[in-house]
Amino acid sequence: MKAAFAFVHYKGQAEVIAHPDLLSDFRYRLVEKRREGAQDVSGHPDIRLLLADVDGTLVTQEKVLTEAAKEAARELHDAGIALAITSGRPPRGMSMLIKPLALRGAIAGFNGGVFVNPDLSVIESHTLDPATAKLALKLILDQGLDAWVYTEDEWLIRDKEAPHVARETWTVKFDAKVETSFTDVQLAQAVKIVGISDDLDLVAACEKAVQNTLGEKASAARSQPYYLDVTHTQANKGTVVTTLSKLLNIPPAQIATIGDMPNDVLMFRKSGFSIAMGNSSDEVKAQASAVTDSNENEGFAKAVRKFVLPPAAP
Repeated sequence: MKAAFAFVHYKGQAEVIAHPDLLSDFRYRLVEKRREGAQDVSGHPDIRLLLADVDGTLVTQEKVLTEAAKEAARELHDAGIALAITSGRPPRGMSMLIKPLALRGAIAGFNGGVFVNPDLSVIESHTLDPATAKLALKLILDQGLDAWVYTEDEWLIRDKEAPHVARETWTVKFDAKVETSFTDVQLAQAVKIVGISDDLDLVAACEKAVQNTLGEKASAARSQPYYLDVTHTQANKGTVVTTLSKLLNIPPAQIATIGDMPNDVLMFRKSGFSIAMGNSSDEVKAQASAVTDSNENEGFAKAVRKFVLPPAAP
């Protein structure tokens, strides 16, 4: 669905209204704000920070950061718009993107479980409660999924030949440590626990089971159709928006977000403007302010130029 949008400034706040079915409600509120003397600007959002997901968004399916994406990042910098990235990956697994994107601010690994500086020094981290980590691990294994455990600086697996281990190693550019079982000490340091299976329906069912059992004790969401990420309740992409807002002193209304998966919807809801990738599901697209092309067709670069950069002077 092609999204229409308008951006309204009102008493220092900004509001994005998107999708045709919301326009009538927008017009009503616009009239009310005009009566109160508000200034309105229709057309292009006023963005000071773009927060981008990595896999399925910033890079291609083969994990390539294209020249067009790098150029778009340079254009953001030249326009005075900050760029930040967030991912379910560990911070080390995003280090290869820091220099090409000229990242200067906080980087949110593990969906916000760990915030690091560009030199990978830790700003803050959120580990799972040990009892919650043990229960999450049991639920995942009982459902028939494989499990990985991430600490701030280690990736722990049970079998190096298990599905997706080789692919993940190639993606994050460092090796996992093989453990026959995960110890209480390791689980007490867990920032993220991942359930893995190529039975996508099983992963979806496990997501519901973990959410229902753990409730508010943890955040559980699929970062990929075959990955279920369990993290601290404060380690989700919605909290990434609010944390970066505080660190950079940028109102959420002036933050744009771009992503492709259900766990990206949390940051869509917290930001002033949101962009779904063309490779997103219809459910994710319906939650965004706008939709761009796919990650295989330069969707990130196109979104930057169409929705984020200020329009060129006539």
